[in-house]
Amino acid sequence: MYEPTKQNPALAATLIFTATAFIAGTTLLAKALGTGALGPALHSMQISHGRFLFAFIVIGTVVAAVRPPLRRPHWGLHIGRTTFGWTGVTLMFASVAYIPMADATAISFLNPVFAMVLAIPLLGERVGPWRWGAATVALVGALILLRPTPDSFQPAALLALAAAMVMGMELIFIKKLSSRESPFQILLVNNTMGLVIATLAVLPVWQMPTAEQWAALAGIGLLMACAQACFVNGMARADASFVAPFSYATLIFAALYDLIGFDVIPDAVSLTGAAIILSGALVLAWREGRQTKR
Repeated sequence: MYEPTKQNPALAATLIFTATAFIAGTTLLAKALGTGALGPALHSMQISHGRFLFAFIVIGTVVAAVRPPLRRPHWGLHIGRTTFGWTGVTLMFASVAYIPMADATAISFLNPVFAMVLAIPLLGERVGPWRWGAATVALVGALILLRPTPDSFQPAALLALAAAMVMGMELIFIKKLSSRESPFQILLVNNTMGLVIATLAVLPVWQMPTAEQWAALAGIGLLMACAQACFVNGMARADASFVAPFSYATLIFAALYDLIGFDVIPDAVSLTGAAIILSGALVLAWREGRQTKR
């Protein structure tokens, strides 16, 4: 039986905060690759393939060096988690090529809301009025970011919304896996299977990257591997309700990177929508913490 990691809230918060900087960095590089800033624009499936390829190389190298104990994986859960994870990452990378990174990142924060809804039929969980209220607030924020008027509607924002929905489903599988297997095994199996899926999907759209694009793809894989390692180890060292608020720092880094890299300044609509989504997500995290203590 897998032995849980010793709790250390301070280290957990540091790891999650560090992971957010890495995750926002992958989004910045994906935007550069998808908008043609580093050469002919690459398809989002090719960017996703690069993410899994180089992350697999990094994680595989670490596992080979450390040689952690590995057990027989639960293949069904890994297949579900990896399929939804690959789909979510690909949709997210596609969205940032057309809308501000801060908007896409804020919409992605809806994934715990969708996970909460999906947990009702899939995990048998009960959802009270506080959770439904927090989910409603977050969805209102997403609606604002979609800018649903004929003159300002952003169709590409629907890609980020779909990514949040898919990644919400991925969280269900992660929740089931985290009590069964070690972080090393989850990362290794996930990236191995993700590489297989991404390789098959990219074949029809693959094109030879430039030297700068190869470097950016490698950077995405390295940053994502580091982010995954920080996130999984951070989640293992403290309650989810404690570390959840630190993960929202991704929005800060995404806005900062977008400003530095593409001179994009969030407007009033973006700031309002993001603030409302964050409010709903924080209320949800607070409620989860109270439920856990009870």
